[in-house]
Amino acid sequence: MPKQIPDETKNGISRLIDLMKDLRDPDGGCPWDIEQNFRTIAPYTIEEAYEVADAIEKNDPVSLKDELGDLLLQVVYHAQIAKDENLFDFEDVAQAITEKMINRHPHVYGDVSHDNVEEQKLAWEELKAKEREKKQGKEEDSVLDGITVGLPAATRAVKLQKRAAKVGFDWPDLSPVIDKIHEEIDELKDVLQPEQQINMPDQNDRVQHDRAEDELGDVLFSVVNLARHLNIDPEQALRRTNQKFEKRFRTVEKTIRDNGLNIQDTSLQYMENIWILSKKNE
Repeated sequence: MPKQIPDETKNGISRLIDLMKDLRDPDGGCPWDIEQNFRTIAPYTIEEAYEVADAIEKNDPVSLKDELGDLLLQVVYHAQIAKDENLFDFEDVAQAITEKMINRHPHVYGDVSHDNVEEQKLAWEELKAKEREKKQGKEEDSVLDGITVGLPAATRAVKLQKRAAKVGFDWPDLSPVIDKIHEEIDELKDVLQPEQQINMPDQNDRVQHDRAEDELGDVLFSVVNLARHLNIDPEQALRRTNQKFEKRFRTVEKTIRDNGLNIQDTSLQYMENIWILSKKNE
């Protein structure tokens, strides 16, 4: 027998919680939803967060509303799984984050004051460090403790660099940061040009391939460091460049089709000429 549609007189979040309870109900719920757990749902949670970011990047408020709903569903989903396992529920999640935000904003809910945003950021990081110590039940072994391993690599690199900078491990200005990028590129070149000519690493030479990967990682880490010093989110910057590349390449494809040609039969120079023209017309 079908379940009743969640009560329309309830507010949105209560209705959504009721819906998820129905979906997870062993008696008449959705078989797929019933068999899920934290681990199987986690990839969808990450995907939905990226789709929220995508809607923001596209400045699409209609999609943003939908994507935020999808992301909220993920929170409710995890909370319902936890409730089914007698761990916690959505109310516990909401209460915990509310208390955390109150504690992290003594300048709003207390008598603490900050002279500027930078001072507020430092105080915020100190409060977070104390929270981590409390959670771990000890003082931190490293200022890098608690940085999630599963973050996107560039985002995690920024967080690692910021933590290290807190104790003075940081370049004082942009010049050495840029010099470091050139230094790392030179080291990558040394791996790729053993005979004074830059070559692709031999895929069968595991040692050279691993060295190239290692040096390229150093280049990327140094570029992320520059982004941090410029107060630019490297993930955001790369997303914008991805969009720019996609737009220009689609123009190349369309132009070739409009000229009655097959892209696979055209030369790199021909495509490059269209690319340059596309840039000029933006």
